[in-house]
Amino acid sequence: MYLVGAGPGDPELLTCKAFRLLQIADAVLFDNLANSALLAIAPATAERIYVGKKKSAHEFAQEEIARMLIERARAGKTVVRLKGGDPYLFGRGGEEAEALYQAGIQFEVVPGVSSMSGLAAYAGIPLTHREHSSSVTVVTGHEPHNIDWRRTGLTDTLVILMGLTTFSEIARLLIEAGRSPDTPAAAVRWATRPEQERLTGTLSTLPGLIAASGMKPPATIVVGEVVALSPKLNWFERLPLFGKRVLVTRTNEQNGEFARKLRQFGAKVIEQPVIEMHPALDRSTLDHAIHKLESYGWIIFTSVNGVRFFLERLDDSNKDLSAIRGRICAIGPATAAALRALHLKVQVIGEEYVAESLLQAFPAEMAEERILIPRAAVARDVLPVALRKRGALVDVAEAYRTGVPDGLLALLEKAFESLRPKDWITFTSSSTVRNTIAAVGLERLRNVRTATIGPVTSGTLREFGIEPDVEASIYTTDGIVDAIVKVG
Repeated sequence: MYLVGAGPGDPELLTCKAFRLLQIADAVLFDNLANSALLAIAPATAERIYVGKKKSAHEFAQEEIARMLIERARAGKTVVRLKGGDPYLFGRGGEEAEALYQAGIQFEVVPGVSSMSGLAAYAGIPLTHREHSSSVTVVTGHEPHNIDWRRTGLTDTLVILMGLTTFSEIARLLIEAGRSPDTPAAAVRWATRPEQERLTGTLSTLPGLIAASGMKPPATIVVGEVVALSPKLNWFERLPLFGKRVLVTRTNEQNGEFARKLRQFGAKVIEQPVIEMHPALDRSTLDHAIHKLESYGWIIFTSVNGVRFFLERLDDSNKDLSAIRGRICAIGPATAAALRALHLKVQVIGEEYVAESLLQAFPAEMAEERILIPRAAVARDVLPVALRKRGALVDVAEAYRTGVPDGLLALLEKAFESLRPKDWITFTSSSTVRNTIAAVGLERLRNVRTATIGPVTSGTLREFGIEPDVEASIYTTDGIVDAIVKVG
């Protein structure tokens, strides 16, 4: 049984131990403030139970949560109680630990980055500073009249958790207790997340700023001279894509690194695949090619998916990688990396990562040269047609087919609801363009900025009358990120 701190919101602030425990969890009971992205770390078979608490909406009473933890632990399950921030900082972790102790359940507590530590780092408000603050007090703002503000309110740095809705009263009580109304103060909502919001004022002006902005919980308030450092130290909100949302449409299997790099520049990434990969309906052509694999002088892979599904069919055959006698060509670096992960040597990589560029790597005359191209069921024929004109004997083998995820219209409409004109949608293939437009129509795309992976995808977008806002100069997802960052 583990009481685990999920951190303040940025999923990359999860501790290594917390990550490892989530990987082996049989059940995860999680809070409202725990980033939902962390649930994907747990096995698909793990039980996921929301037990969050908001101001006036408690999914389960505290006693019921304790009972669920105890029942699952006694059943021999590995249970992770995932709590926003740190379990022992206003997270009721102590109460749950006591309940486990009284029930005779062994438990461990895994600390997490607290919300106030996350705020300090991401909003540029150091809680201590040699010139401004040598003491910090942390209070909860639920019941301001139960706190002795003359004793706690005059500390150098005051951190108020869960006090957004009561801050007007708290500010009045602090000023009555002797705190200067001109003391710098800030309210930060969703600290460390791309949605982070920050209001900065003074003890006397911040209540009005909160009311005027309509800021909602969860938010943390900091009162003290250290708040004045935020304009200089707030690196997070200066990231080039901070405040921007980016809709990523490629498959989940290929989204990880792409999404991570967008988040690295501050973007709020919305992952909604509009395409999914399936094995070929007719595998006979690829199986026949694998049967005579030794005969090919070249094997050309035009995508990571081509590598993946070719390997799956090879594994199901009586052959292995040693049957590859020919040279290997990859359309781009991602495909080459997938091949090198199999310890295969890649002799040729296209300079511009499109079929036209690959052709430049082959001689003008290829009489009787046998070439295998494992690829998608529907793909451009530029490469095989040109190679056949040079005399090559080209076998195009369907390795996989693309499809549309179930319920795509509803999923995309939900994704588009949060997009604004300054936000982005990214397209990494012609299929992602066509599937998106088929699902939600053209008007949706005209109300958001578009980024494409290269000229072929851009051409498909132009067929529908939409000019892409940016096109990657290097035809990779890194190229898309670079193009978006330049524009902001």
